[in-house]
This record gives sequence, C-alpha cells and structure tokens, in this order.
Amino acid sequence: MISRAALAAICASCAVAACSSLSYIDVESETHSSRIDHLVLHFTTADFGESMRLLTQRTERPVSAHYLVPENGDPTYPRRRLQVYRLVDEQRRAWHAGQSYWRGEEALNGSSIGIEIVNRSSCIAVDPGDEPGNPEDRCEFLDFDEEQIDLVIELALDILQRHPRIDPVDIVGHSDIAPDRRLDPGPTFPWQRLYERGIGAWYDDATVAAYRERFEASPPDLAVVQRALAAYGYDVDATGEYDAQTRAVLRAFQMHFRPSNWSGTADAETAAIAFALLEKYRPESLARLQQAN
Repeated sequence: MISRAALAAICASCAVAACSSLSYIDVESETHSSRIDHLVLHFTTADFGESMRLLTQRTERPVSAHYLVPENGDPTYPRRRLQVYRLVDEQRRAWHAGQSYWRGEEALNGSSIGIEIVNRSSCIAVDPGDEPGNPEDRCEFLDFDEEQIDLVIELALDILQRHPRIDPVDIVGHSDIAPDRRLDPGPTFPWQRLYERGIGAWYDDATVAAYRERFEASPPDLAVVQRALAAYGYDVDATGEYDAQTRAVLRAFQMHFRPSNWSGTADAETAAIAFALLEKYRPESLARLQQAN
C-alpha cells in the first residue's frame, strides 16, 4: 500500500512533468508566422544592480524586458566582461512597452522584443506631482559605453536573424512608441551607427538636402508635417497646431533622427528628414501624402 507521503510525491512529480495520457502528432503547417514585428530599445535610468531588481522582481509597477545589456565601469556589475542577460524568452510577452502605438498598432508588448540598456540618464519632472518622462522635463542624457553599443549591435543582429520580418522602420525607441511619457533611449543613442551595421532605418543625406532646400524656400504647413510623421508611424493627429501631442512626437522624432537639435519645432530640416525617410521606406505613403496636398 502506497503511503500518503509517497502518493503526494508522485502527484507532485506528475504535475511538474505535466503527466498526461494525451499524445501529439506534430505536423508543421505552412500558414504561420512569428508574432514579432518590432524591436524596441530602452535605457534603464539605473545601474545594473537596480536594473536587474526592477526587471526581474515583482514590484508595485512590474516591468520586464527580454534582454538587459550592462555597461562598463558600473560597480554593481559582477563580471569583468560585458555579457547580455536574457530575462524573458522571446516567445513570451515582456512588459516593457506599456501603453504604446506604432503604425496603427497599439500595446506593442504583444508584438515586440524589448532590449533594456544600462544607462543612468535621468529626468526631473517639471511638475513635482508627475513621474519623469515627459518632454518638458529637465533631463541629463549620458553617453553610451562603446563596448556596450557593440554588444547591443551584436544582439540586435542576432534577433533579426531569428525574426527577419522586422522592418527597419519598426526598430524603434521607447520614445517613438510612447512619446508623451518616455524619452529613452535619448538623443545620445547612436541610431546611425546601428543603421550602418544593418539595424533600423536612416535617411540618405542627398535626399534630405534636396527636401531641405525645397522646404526652406516654401515651408510646409504644420499639418503636412504631422501627416508625414503619422505616415511614418507616430501617433499624431493633423491638427495644424503645436499641441502637447505634436511637441512630444516632434521631440521623439528629432531625438532619433536629428539628435543635435530636439527642440520640438517642425523646422525645414525636420520636415526634410521625415519626407526623406518616407521616400526611402514608405514611398506609397509619401505618394498619398503628396496627392493630398
């Protein structure tokens, strides 16, 4: 006769091993695809130790990411050599994007891979009652570690090998998909360097120069710039006014593609970059935009 303790042990073992009489026959269907359409880059605003705590332990506002990339010179980092930390399996949903939008899709946690990069850039909220992250906040953006960026590039290329359907336009920063509340990875993040390694989108200088000359002679209406940014992917309405949404989107776009000046103003260069990107990556959207104007 089996004792209660032995029976309990068998049941526990069966539960762990997912004991079942059900058997499966595996036949792979030709009609399926990866759920991954976006790659989102972040900075942590904290050192490695605190970043690991926030991304791996349940808190009042739980967050996570698929990967964490440390930086050199961090006394809380326990290893001599930088290594990528995998925190969530790519097939699982990590909680890194939050309320977000990109090219018509909302809540990108379900369709994205998130990379958190240790960087202690920080913002102080203008309104003490708010959380840091609004475009009006006073921010200090620190440079990224060179070796760290090399590791981010290696990681991103590895992810793109597994998920080749991720479009260059869909490799974005947290600020691109949530510009009203996030500023990471900030204007010091080297997006052009990633592009030169085959990661993400960037414009062609000659195309920008041609558009800039045109827009300096005849500036486009703000509503036209708003529609161009919306066609590229941002969540912005063509109000023709510098409302809070528009200023936040312009700053996010400029931090990504014109980091030398992210004033939130739709000047000729900003418009030229937006149109050059549409011409390169979204020519059909550009054609519709030009026909409408």
